[in-house]
Amino acid sequence: MSLKIEHLSGGYSGVTVIKDVNLTINPGQVVGLIGLNGAGKSTTIKHLLGLIRMQKGSISLNDINLMQNPSEFKKMVAYIPETPILYPELTLKEHLELVMLTYGLDQDKAWKRAHELCKMFRLDNKLDWLPINFSKGMKQKVMIVTAFLANADLLVIDEPFTGLDPLAVANLIDLIKESVAQNKMVLMTTHVLAEAQEVVQKFAVLNDGTIQTEGNLDEIRKFYGLKPTDSFDHLYQILNQEQKHE
Repeated sequence: MSLKIEHLSGGYSGVTVIKDVNLTINPGQVVGLIGLNGAGKSTTIKHLLGLIRMQKGSISLNDINLMQNPSEFKKMVAYIPETPILYPELTLKEHLELVMLTYGLDQDKAWKRAHELCKMFRLDNKLDWLPINFSKGMKQKVMIVTAFLANADLLVIDEPFTGLDPLAVANLIDLIKESVAQNKMVLMTTHVLAEAQEVVQKFAVLNDGTIQTEGNLDEIRKFYGLKPTDSFDHLYQILNQEQKHE
């Protein structure tokens, strides 16, 4: 039972952006996919979500192949995008109801969980609000609530800390830890490595469309020759220098 991305190559309109990407996420594991802008993180996620067709390779989750059985695959995945995507004509309550129907959740249990999540992110008194009434940060909180409500086996989170206040960041980290304890799988892309270090067990560094290395924090530091006193963010400076020399 795991997510397996094997020899994945793909991109847009025949242009190859990612090349022979291999990545495994096991139950109870959070993997941080990191790299510079343009490295291929978003392209990898779009392939994983089935939004664009891969050129080569395979993606499977719990032995369900994305290309062979896309409906069953997608039922096991929840997604928090970097830019919130909400239906303008649906209230928060209706967004929650849509998630419950889509994932076939038990209504009583799901509503109990929904109220807990909404209270956590201070949305419990905004169930009748339309997206036009929400700030960007509040919209991001709605995406977090709906994703964790789905109770999916795999949670894909793209730049989750963007636009969130410190309390919401702490709440999100707690939810990720809770998911790990429930043997869920999490794939997260982020540039905010300070927060990511709290929950990520394995980092995969995507550079120029290929995973250059993967491992825990100490292993990544060793691979790139980072000193113990160096900020982990110094990694981006190294990746930038490598690109300039290519």
